[in-house]
Amino acid sequence: MDQATAVRRLAAYDKQGRYVFTNRDFEKVFHEGSPRAVRAGIQRLVRVGILGRAIKGVYVNNLAQSKGSSTLELIAKSLRRGEYNYVSLESALSEYGAISQIPLDRITIMTTGRKGEYKTPFGVIEFTHTKRPVKDIVQSIEDLGRPLRLANKQAALRDLKRVGRNLHLVDERELNED
Repeated sequence: MDQATAVRRLAAYDKQGRYVFTNRDFEKVFHEGSPRAVRAGIQRLVRVGILGRAIKGVYVNNLAQSKGSSTLELIAKSLRRGEYNYVSLESALSEYGAISQIPLDRITIMTTGRKGEYKTPFGVIEFTHTKRPVKDIVQSIEDLGRPLRLANKQAALRDLKRVGRNLHLVDERELNED
């Protein structure tokens, strides 16, 4: 894969609003080569600055025009594909105004996948595992047209209590207003 072809293909995906990729995605984007050749091509694109490594196995197209405020959510979604993931805990409560402090460099996500914390150049992604049934999850999240769904106020508070997080920053009055 030559650099000009790679830039053209990445630009085509950028026009569709896609600029975060995993190693597996690149095997489909650059399907002409073996997986080993694709990995070598990715490394060359990282070296020249066309791609940025968000976390091991996840890359961001640095030339993308469609990059926006949802980059951290897109990276998180790529890390836990095939699982139910939604913004909850402090991140969701902050969006609802129920926590006075706004986490600027961190996103807290509930997942049916494994827990973990990932430091990226775009911020920290914190996954917390939930054993809640999928039916309960689907009923308590909202689709706001962004990469990850958002827990409603009650679900975010319930998740916060369930995982044993500190509740002293939560403004109960904000949670009861609607």
